[in-house]
Amino acid sequence: MRSHVNNDESLKKIYNRLSCIEGHTRGVKTMLTENFPCPEILVQLAAVRETIERVSRLILDKHLSECLARAAQEGDINKEIEELKAAIDKFLP
Repeated sequence: MRSHVNNDESLKKIYNRLSCIEGHTRGVKTMLTENFPCPEILVQLAAVRETIERVSRLILDKHLSECLARAAQEGDINKEIEELKAAIDKFLP
C-alpha cells in the first residue's frame, strides 16, 4: 500500500462527519434500549446512512482531486484508477 498524504482541512471535515455517525449510532442504541417506536428508529438510521454517504462523498472527492492528480503527475494513473474501481465495486451495493 502506498503512503497517503492528507491535508488538515479535509481530515477535519471527515473526522467531523465520522463523529456525527458515532453520535447517530449511539442514539439508535439508546432508542432501542428505551423502546422507542420503530419509525423513529428508522428515521435515526436514515440520518446515519445520509451521514455515511456524505463522508463517503468527501473521501471520493478528495481522492479524485488529490490522489488521482498526484498519480497523473507521477505517471501512475492507470494503477490508481484500477484501485479506485476495485474500491467502488466493494462500496456500491
